[in-house]
Amino acid sequence: MDELDDQRLRELLPALRRFARSLCHDASGADDLVQATLERALTRWRSRRDEEALKPWLFQILYRQFIDEQRRSTRWQRLVQLFGAPARDAEPSAERVHDGRASLARFNQLPAEQRALLMLVAVEGLSYREAADALGVPIGTVMSRLSRARDRLRQLDEGPSRTPTPLRRVP
Repeated sequence: MDELDDQRLRELLPALRRFARSLCHDASGADDLVQATLERALTRWRSRRDEEALKPWLFQILYRQFIDEQRRSTRWQRLVQLFGAPARDAEPSAERVHDGRASLARFNQLPAEQRALLMLVAVEGLSYREAADALGVPIGTVMSRLSRARDRLRQLDEGPSRTPTPLRRVP
């Protein structure tokens, strides 16, 4: 790897960490994901197709690493349940409670696919095409998922819809 690419990788670390944190909800898990991403990227450095598309390529690797880890975790949890070990506690950690402002809590309620797209497009500034390439989905899927994610965030922000109470007639 030449020095320019090394510098570009260093510049992308904060963005990779933000994206990983949005997917993992855990700082240490996000750091592990970024490390695995960089390790995979460095071992496959020569397989890059487009020299200019480093950022989408790294986001693609990170997202695929996350999905693979989710699948492995699901398989292990089923195995653990089969042998009767208690399930993991679903309570949020103190760090998550501390860090989680109301907007982040709503954001975290979205499915991983929607969170990933919002992070890539709204936070990291990728175009719809770059996000589609990074996640390996068609551009139409990107647009529809973004629309659903934005609608869902709007619903969560506004709270449950209230139907007006009907007026009663007083005799």
